[in-house]
Amino acid sequence: MHDKHSSAARSLDAGYIVLICGFLALAVSFGIRATFGLFVLPIHADLGWSITALSLTLAVQNLLWGAAQPLAGALADTRGAPAVMIVGFVLYAAGLATMAYSSDLMVFGLGAGLLIGFAQSAIGFPIVLGAIGRTVPEERRSLCLGIATAGGSFGQFVFAPLGQSLLAGFGWINALLIMSMICVGAAALALGMRADKPGKESNTGNHTAKGPVDGVEPGLRTVLSQAARHRGFMLLVAGFFVCGFQLSFIVVHLPAFAALCGLSATSGSTGLALIGLFNIAGTIAAGLIGAHYRPKFPLAMIYFGRAIACTAMVLVPVTAPVLYGFSVVMGLLWLSTVPLTSGVVSQIFGPKYLGTLFGIVFFSHQVGSFVGVWLGGYVFETTGSYTLIWWLSAALAVAAGLIHLPIDDRRIDDRRMAEPSKVS
Repeated sequence: MHDKHSSAARSLDAGYIVLICGFLALAVSFGIRATFGLFVLPIHADLGWSITALSLTLAVQNLLWGAAQPLAGALADTRGAPAVMIVGFVLYAAGLATMAYSSDLMVFGLGAGLLIGFAQSAIGFPIVLGAIGRTVPEERRSLCLGIATAGGSFGQFVFAPLGQSLLAGFGWINALLIMSMICVGAAALALGMRADKPGKESNTGNHTAKGPVDGVEPGLRTVLSQAARHRGFMLLVAGFFVCGFQLSFIVVHLPAFAALCGLSATSGSTGLALIGLFNIAGTIAAGLIGAHYRPKFPLAMIYFGRAIACTAMVLVPVTAPVLYGFSVVMGLLWLSTVPLTSGVVSQIFGPKYLGTLFGIVFFSHQVGSFVGVWLGGYVFETTGSYTLIWWLSAALAVAAGLIHLPIDDRRIDDRRMAEPSKVS
C-alpha cells in the first residue's frame, strides 16, 4: 500500500513539473506571437511593404501552424512532447532571425510564415495540453488544462509591453533578434516535459470508470474514425474556426485599430497586455467551471459574450477607456475556450490521443486565423475602416455559440461504437 501511494505521489509531482514547464513554454510561444501586430506599422513605414502584404504573411503563418498541428500532435502523442518542443523553439528562433534580416518580402514571409508557422505547431496548445492530460490525475485535469492555457495569456501580458519597449529602445530589427534569443533559451523547458508518457493516461485518479470496456484501448486509427463520425466533434471543429478568426484579427490589428481611432501608440500594446492579464483569470476560471459543469454550455456563453464585445466596438465611440474596457472583457473570454474545448474532446474520446484530436480541431482554429488576419488587412486598406470585420466577428460569434449547444459530449464506449448511428 505504501509503495502504491509513493508511486501516485511521484506521478503527481511529475505532473506538476510538466504543468509548470508547459505553462512557461506557452508563455514564451504565445507571448512573442502577441507582439507581431506591434511590428506591422514600423515595418510598413521602414520598408514600404503594404499592410495587406504583411497581414498575408502572418495569415500564412497561422494557416501553416494549423496544417502542421495534427502531425505535430500525433508525434507528441506517440513519441513524447520534449523532442517536438525542442524542434519548435529552434524553428521559432530561426524564423524571428530571418524576419529581422529580411530586406525582401518573400524572405520575410519565409521566416514569419513558414518557419514560425511550423514552430508554433510544435509548441502550441495541443502538444502541451496533451502532455499535461496524460500526466495529471483525471479529477484535476480540467483545472490543470486551464492553468496551462493561462500561460499563453501570461505571456501576452508580459510580452506585449516588453515588445513595445524593445521596439522603442532598439528598433524592430534588434527587437526581433532579442526575442529570437529568448526562444533559444526557452528550449530548455522541453526537458521538463520528460515525464510525459506517450500513448498512456495518468495512472493517478480513477480512469476505469470512463475507460474503454474490457480494458481494450482503441488505437489512433480507430479513434480518428470515431471522431470523423462524431457530429459533436465536427461542431467543435466549426466553432473553433470562429475562435481563431476573432483572436488573430484582434492580436494583429488592434494596434492599427487603436491608431485609426486617434489613440496613442501605446494604447494598442496596453490593450493586448490587458487581454493577457485578465485572461489568466479567465482561463483558470474556465478550467474550474469545466471540472464541475458540462463544458459545452460555458463555451456557448463565451461566444455570446464575444459577440456583445465586438458589437460594442462599432456602436460605442472608441476612446482609451473604452478600448481598455473591451480588452478586459475580451481577456476574460480570450483563451477560455481552449481548456473547455480540449476538455470536451478529452471527455468524449479520453486523453490518450488528445494532442492529435485537439490538433485537428486547432487546424480549424488556424484556418479561421488566416481568414481573420488577412481579411482584416484587406478590408482596412480597401475601406479605411475595420467596421465590417467587427460586424462579421460578432455574427460568427453568435453562430458559434448556438452550434455548441447540441453537442453530445458523453464518453464513447464499445457499445456506442457498435451503434454509430447513436454517436452524434
